[in-house]
Amino acid sequence: MGTGYADLLRARYAVRLLAGTLIGRLPNATAALGIVLLTRAQGGDFALAGALSAAYGLANAVGQPLLGRAVDRLGQPRVMFPAAVVSAAGMAVFALAGPRPLPLAYAAMAVAGFFTPPLEGGLRALWPGVLKREDRIHAAYALDAAAQEVMFAVGPVLVTLLVAAFSESAALLWIAAVGVAGALSVVTSPPSRAWRTQPRTPDWLGPLRAPGMRALVGSFFFVGLALGSIAVASVAYADDHGGGMVSSYVLSGIGAGALVGGVVYGARHWSGVPERRLRLLMAGLAVCYLPLALVPGVPLMTGLAVLAGLFLAPSLACAFVVVDRHAPAGTVTEAFSWIVTAFGVGAAVGTAAAGPAAQYGAAAAAFGVAGAGGAVALAVLLASGRYLTLPNPASGTEKDRIAAVEPGLRSTHQA
Repeated sequence: MGTGYADLLRARYAVRLLAGTLIGRLPNATAALGIVLLTRAQGGDFALAGALSAAYGLANAVGQPLLGRAVDRLGQPRVMFPAAVVSAAGMAVFALAGPRPLPLAYAAMAVAGFFTPPLEGGLRALWPGVLKREDRIHAAYALDAAAQEVMFAVGPVLVTLLVAAFSESAALLWIAAVGVAGALSVVTSPPSRAWRTQPRTPDWLGPLRAPGMRALVGSFFFVGLALGSIAVASVAYADDHGGGMVSSYVLSGIGAGALVGGVVYGARHWSGVPERRLRLLMAGLAVCYLPLALVPGVPLMTGLAVLAGLFLAPSLACAFVVVDRHAPAGTVTEAFSWIVTAFGVGAAVGTAAAGPAAQYGAAAAAFGVAGAGGAVALAVLLASGRYLTLPNPASGTEKDRIAAVEPGLRSTHQA
């Protein structure tokens, strides 16, 4: 297992791109918890905290595909770094002003969410040109899906520690600054500066004109709903079980489970059709979310959280392969960004739904929202199976993308 990943990470720029993307995405990984903690600390209830977090998530969902389309047209550095700076400025306004006045808080959340740079989609667009071999690319999808979960495992703990050491506002400011540094590391790398996508057919729908892409977006909306509701539910659970670090135990447990699942999944070669495999992985994800609504004691709840995370990164990694097979040529960054958007919209709806659920039905009801989200995500994939049977014949293959990127990389290296 370790040998395959070590070989992948020895590729030039692989570690820098992966690390920079992880650090750059830290604000996004911690936003839901940070917004809830700051709002609650300044007298807001769960409903307001959920609404503000939902505003951030919805704005993020709108911004990701638009920024992804801009990246496909203009390149990564001209879009990603300015967007990261503006997003950090929006989060800084919220950190300093708090949830009152409400118009300012909502405006700050909209700016911070909308301008979050599409680093995740951008990294997956860079992998073919950096790694050049199909087996490495598929393993990289699994590795970076698992590595992203490091942020979701470490992020909540980091936020809680920063809050304990300083304040909720200081935690948000520090994380926003680190996010800008991560984005800068990515966009100043030679692969990012040299990358160009394939020519695309003019079409305002972009990758969504492919039926398979629409099926994926619909399913991962409900995965996002489940994850968004868990962020609020974990805080409600912590309130009932002593507070302190308890909410971070649940969120970090899910991240740790996803990390383990992703590393194991990416370490082996999978035969068969990835669309069929994705349905099986989604079934595991749906089943493992349901026990969270039992809300047992903290040790057992942490174990259930780890179990709930096991199928998350494998499902994402497999979905990235399916995106490669179905996305029309010239829409690579936007296509990956649509999956992020599905997560963002779903997470926003999940946080908005889990806020009242926690307010009136306690943590069990909020975790019930997560279980329902996982079940519907599976149902969407099963119902849309015929759209995922065959890849889009106009899609850009990994080989095409490597060919499109390599000339730019060679000229950069020679320079």
